[in-house]
Amino acid sequence: MNTNNLLSSMKVLLPPVLLAFLWGGCSAQEALSPKTIQTGAEVLVEEHLAELDGQRVGLLMNPTSRVDGVHMVDTLLNLGVNVTALYAAEHGFRGEAGAGEVIEDGVDQETGLPVHSLYGKTKKPTSEMLEDIDILLFDLPDMGVRFYTYNVTLGLALEAIAENGKELWVLDRPNPLGGESVAGWILQDQYKSFVGAYPIPIVYGLTMGEIAHMAVGEGWLSLPTEPDFKVIKAKGWKRDMRWPDTGLEWVAPSPNLPSFEHVFAYVGTVIFEGTNISEGRGTSDPFLQIGAPGMNFQADELEILEQRHNVQLDSITFTPKSIPGKAISPKFEGEICQGIRISFDGNYQQTDPLMLGLDLLLFAQDHTKDFAIKPFASNLFGIDLKSIIEKKESIPSWENDVQTFRHQREAYLLYK
Repeated sequence: MNTNNLLSSMKVLLPPVLLAFLWGGCSAQEALSPKTIQTGAEVLVEEHLAELDGQRVGLLMNPTSRVDGVHMVDTLLNLGVNVTALYAAEHGFRGEAGAGEVIEDGVDQETGLPVHSLYGKTKKPTSEMLEDIDILLFDLPDMGVRFYTYNVTLGLALEAIAENGKELWVLDRPNPLGGESVAGWILQDQYKSFVGAYPIPIVYGLTMGEIAHMAVGEGWLSLPTEPDFKVIKAKGWKRDMRWPDTGLEWVAPSPNLPSFEHVFAYVGTVIFEGTNISEGRGTSDPFLQIGAPGMNFQADELEILEQRHNVQLDSITFTPKSIPGKAISPKFEGEICQGIRISFDGNYQQTDPLMLGLDLLLFAQDHTKDFAIKPFASNLFGIDLKSIIEKKESIPSWENDVQTFRHQREAYLLYK
């Protein structure tokens, strides 16, 4: 048996930290040094495996669900856990689908386990989907913004386990935007949808575990009885930490968010999904660049926005193209777009990405021929933004909404 095969066979027997040393991925000192921050998935493997003995386990996860670089389904199977079913939210269990692409029921090619789609005909686990499990492990990444659909998937999973007498464990992890950042308007009832289902601001500063407790505690879910769930907390994370402060590896949670910088921009530039301006899908840098064939401006017109938001904005041209798994038939496919490239240069402390997105929206409105905003923009941002922009009214303050929510969330915070 060669060395690699020998080490693979030892995977179940050795702790991950020693495996890292044996594989040559780090020094002995690094391998034996405790990690500053551990995700809930890592804590589960180290401290809670015995509680899964004799249980049929389902996994609601995506490509970010890893321990030491190995997907959780493979990790748990190697550790002898009886994994019986997999569940795929938006983008798929292994992350093979682009935004909005329907996920079909199927079989995981690497394990042979059934994969139940929660982003197709149904977005809520059915009784049939849950009949072969006792415990559902939920480990989907929070992007810290209301319109990223995984927080709604969590709520629907809580409803389903309450209805079917199952148990759910949230494997918690840091909020990449941090736990102190709260911004935007609380969602108004008429704009509830799958890209926003809870009365929370756009940026809410909660982890998935905290959202679960708040959704149950505040009565946001349709529950026949109290759901049987618990949160396995991350270790070492503090509320003032944004993703770069954690030291954790970034694994793309969806195909168009390959880095934290893309996510940071996405907080604001996602609003262009609700317009006839490209949000950069079909390029290498979605959400970090926006534009359209009808956009026209001089580079020096960006200076005021640069100074206001402490970012670098460059005039660029780009041509969106269809990219399998990332962007199928993007806006302006094959057309040259003039637009704006955003760069934060690692400076995430002095920029409000939500305000940046809104200012870029107003800039685009003034510099784009036949500019149009769609009703979807109101669903994304939770107020009648379409009417406000079309009438060129002042963007309303969200300060009162933020203060109200900060007070409301206090009872559900799990981290200092």
